[in-house]
Amino acid sequence: MPKVIGLTGGIATGKSTVSELLTAYGFKVVDADIASRQAVAKGTKGLEQVRTAFGERAITDEGEMDRQYVGEIVFNHPEKRIELNDIVHPIVREIMEKEKQNYLNQGYDVIMDIPLLFENELQDTVDEVWLVYTSESIQIERLMERNQLSLEDAKARVYSQISIDKKSRMADHVIDNLGDKLELKQNLEQLLTEKGFINREI
Repeated sequence: MPKVIGLTGGIATGKSTVSELLTAYGFKVVDADIASRQAVAKGTKGLEQVRTAFGERAITDEGEMDRQYVGEIVFNHPEKRIELNDIVHPIVREIMEKEKQNYLNQGYDVIMDIPLLFENELQDTVDEVWLVYTSESIQIERLMERNQLSLEDAKARVYSQISIDKKSRMADHVIDNLGDKLELKQNLEQLLTEKGFINREI
């Protein structure tokens, strides 16, 4: 019986790297970030709803959602974040559910890659939750480097989510990413071996 695993973490914990590694082991990944982009893609009903809620400035000259503009609004105005979520989340769920069922019907184990799995209380939609863990200080450091953010901006983004330590207590399994990529791969392989997904390294 194929399994559905929820993969989550915090911002800049290395979840995308784990997602890529899992693909190499034959898992099919359903990515919430990709689905959320599809939900408001050019010409979609979702994008028209964003235009209505956020105005013409929310749409670029190319007819796509201006992510930076909308992102700044929702980050600073919680009520607008709720409004955006009310538009995007139902469409995302529909896209992801369809993709998941398609893979399950083909007999694949499925990874539901959902950054805000706990924030959106989606843990009951998967068989178990795997969390990619790193320390808060490493999150902030990586975020500053990756997104060219100030210390204050990086902290604000990290603190806008449930803390990584709290999430680690809520998850079924924790994948340690305090070291380098090789250590991360070894930690993931250990979990996959324990769970019976692999019996040797690829």
